[in-house]
Amino acid sequence: MIESFVKESLAQDVGRGDLYALVESSVPCKADIIAKSDGIIAGTQYVDVLAKLENFEVVWGKQDSESFKKGDVLAIVKGDSHTILKVERTVLNILLHASSIATLTNRYVEIIKPYGVKLLDTRKTRPLLRVFEKYATRIGGAVNHRMGLDDSLMIKDTHLKTIKDLKSYIQKARIQIPFTAKIEVEAETFEIAKEAMACGSDIVMCDNMTPSQIQEIVKYRDENFPHILLEASGNISLETIESYAKSGVDAISSGSLIHQANWIDLSMKMD
Repeated sequence: MIESFVKESLAQDVGRGDLYALVESSVPCKADIIAKSDGIIAGTQYVDVLAKLENFEVVWGKQDSESFKKGDVLAIVKGDSHTILKVERTVLNILLHASSIATLTNRYVEIIKPYGVKLLDTRKTRPLLRVFEKYATRIGGAVNHRMGLDDSLMIKDTHLKTIKDLKSYIQKARIQIPFTAKIEVEAETFEIAKEAMACGSDIVMCDNMTPSQIQEIVKYRDENFPHILLEASGNISLETIESYAKSGVDAISSGSLIHQANWIDLSMKMD
């Protein structure tokens, strides 16, 4: 999967061929990939695959999940000039995209680390980039939520509108879905959360609730259904995530790890 991704990424950029290479013969060269801002590096696994495919060498100064500072040399790239200049933008785009997501994700993780709460990503990813973007959140310290609809059964508010009897539905689902698949129910109110627990869900997602509302649900869960996991979700930001971590939930999910990640600054400089 990584190989096909990097092949398609490079093919998109090269098109019918690099016009630069038509003019002069190739010469041996070396280039540095330099950080122009602070961050967490991600994407090295993908660049390594590209290097193998295109026959150039990468000597990493930093490995996935390691932090870097402005001015750090993240990697030294060696090869012939035609190849290095052909792959330059693809290499940088892979590192920029993944590292930006990992960097923002790590900021969230550091805030909630003292509370023992897991940070989860979501399915709010760019089309065809889910595996890559979820890889980046994982490098930043998050735990992957569902990769797709086949991972677990999540019953969202839209699903609940179509289900007349939640308990009966969950009972039938236990027979139909894989034994290892969990059932999660999205709850926007205390009453729905209590119903989801009573009906046999494995996880209850407290969606768009305040931390104080979630604290009440945590208390109820602890007293009545201690085996059920609680997840907080819905417009959770860097400014508010600590208050949710203090509520007693087991996990917090946020789509903003991906869709709010601003690109960091990297560049390639030829020696």
